[in-house]
Amino acid sequence: MQEKITRDITADYDVIIIGTGPAGLQAAIHAARRKVSVLVLGRPGDSSLFKAHIENYCCVPGVKTGEELIHTGIEQARNLGADFLEEDVVSTAALADHTYQVVTESDNAYKAYALIIATGVSRKGLGLKGEKQLIGRGISYCIDCDANFFRDAAVAVAGDGSAAVHGAITLNRIAREVTLIAGELKISPSLERQLQETSVSVLTNTGIREIKGTDRLERIVLKDGTELALDGLFIEKGAKGAMELAAFLGVQLDPEKFTYIITDQEQATNIQGVFAAGDICGRPFQMAKAVGEGCIAGMSASSYVLKQRAAERK
Repeated sequence: MQEKITRDITADYDVIIIGTGPAGLQAAIHAARRKVSVLVLGRPGDSSLFKAHIENYCCVPGVKTGEELIHTGIEQARNLGADFLEEDVVSTAALADHTYQVVTESDNAYKAYALIIATGVSRKGLGLKGEKQLIGRGISYCIDCDANFFRDAAVAVAGDGSAAVHGAITLNRIAREVTLIAGELKISPSLERQLQETSVSVLTNTGIREIKGTDRLERIVLKDGTELALDGLFIEKGAKGAMELAAFLGVQLDPEKFTYIITDQEQATNIQGVFAAGDICGRPFQMAKAVGEGCIAGMSASSYVLKQRAAERK
């Protein structure tokens, strides 16, 4: 899949890594030490490791907090020359010159020879009664996939991260009425300004208490008891999921559940120059596996970049 550049490029890199968990950080370390330029995108606090405790990892004695390990990994990668930007990615695109464009929540675009997707798996869902039964009947987890089914409809987006806000902005151009429901918005000032320029109704410091509907979604009940009649509810927790980012590029997913990215032994996907590592590549969801795959992905991506450079010099 190839697209034209739609934005001015903010900066060029050899390798862009999406994700700041153990897979992304190990990939950054191994790519940067091979003297290619590396940009790591994402919020460390969003990693599932960040709030965890680790006590069964080889060569690390005692109990370590995930936050401690992540900060150590960031420092290691930075010392090797990797750059970090604590912003979520909202879109990816393959360009005509066989490079890739990544757009962040601040609407800045970055270009690279190679991408490594290391976002982990999305643990989304509100866990409310009736939620699963109404998926595809008014409830969706993917605005990019389903927005057009809700033209001139009343919809809500539940979530406090960049994916929810970016999705609400998208829906504002399609739906009749859009409500964003968030506990506390955790977005960049630039994205917040974009939101303020729309007619999206923003409800903060609240959440959804109940979902109502039989054959289709009919309404939701907020924590304060307020009821909203809706045609659609989009649940977008955190950052843009790996599945959405992979779909932009045509990356192949597992054929049974379309839940994980398929890679070969070099952590390469079916798309040249796109690699993946960590939980997004399937079970077991263990830090040791994520680190190992991150190591391979970083080495493979940097090797790919160096070959591309050599070919350009000929």
